[in-house]
Amino acid sequence: MIVVVCPGQGSQTPGFLEPWIAEPSFRDTLEELGDAARVDLVQHGTVSDADTIRDTAVAQPLIVAAGILTLDALFDGLSNTAGRRERVGGIAGHSVGEITAAAGAGILTKGDAMRIVGERGRAMADAAAVTSTGMSAVVGGDQAELLALFEEVGVLPANYNGGGQIVVAGAPDALARLAESVPRGVRVVPLQVAGAFHTHFMAPAVDRLAAVAASVHPSDPTLPIWTNNDGSRVDSGARFVELLVGQVSSPVRWDLDMEAFAAAGVTGLIEVAPAGALTGLAKRGLKGVPAVAVKTPDDLAAAFDLLDQAA
Repeated sequence: MIVVVCPGQGSQTPGFLEPWIAEPSFRDTLEELGDAARVDLVQHGTVSDADTIRDTAVAQPLIVAAGILTLDALFDGLSNTAGRRERVGGIAGHSVGEITAAAGAGILTKGDAMRIVGERGRAMADAAAVTSTGMSAVVGGDQAELLALFEEVGVLPANYNGGGQIVVAGAPDALARLAESVPRGVRVVPLQVAGAFHTHFMAPAVDRLAAVAASVHPSDPTLPIWTNNDGSRVDSGARFVELLVGQVSSPVRWDLDMEAFAAAGVTGLIEVAPAGALTGLAKRGLKGVPAVAVKTPDDLAAAFDLLDQAA
């Protein structure tokens, strides 16, 4: 079973959409997606610098739009080749990538997905501006020991990424105390993000996102889809959207998602653009499972090869 995975914030890099919009149909789609999100995705995906696309209000729509472009190319390609589409056994997204996954599973239309992510990005950027906060990745160590340390120094676990990585969030002084206090052999890597995502610091964004989510009419998924909430499979589109809203201020449990993929019999992963982060986590959390990171249209051939090998 092949699972398609959709990355979250931090996976974008300057100019990463340039190879995609060389194809006129992709450029047209990107313009339409940008209109829905109220963000100039063509500019930000091609010429904007790293600082500009690090802005949460820009980064999130960029990432979801890139994923939708990839899914269009992937699923159109699959539909043109007998038997390949059926080998896609499910889909999941990390953090904002859950909106991409919801579009891929047919829960949200492309336009609704972009309206939701546009407001999500703006609301989370506004929430982050209220208090100075940041995030750091903690790599290695015993999880129980680390959770006790997090509480002691005043940081909050935000992403349980699996493979020995937990992302924490909090005030700058608390993150500094953590870096000084971790056990030997544990690395703390500051992340270039603007706020304490997936914690109570994002509570103001939840109500704004809920208001937009209430205006859409989700469908039940046409592909198996797993939630960041607890790694479970969700069969109701309305329930998945509800979880999407709550996810803004609650931890991402990607570790449990990977456990669910393994339990379901995953034989391969395909990560949509801007790819790389989730295939990297899979090397540790799903050892031995082949994975393809679709960064540009040239990588689609490798994704199709992986599906063919799964026959």
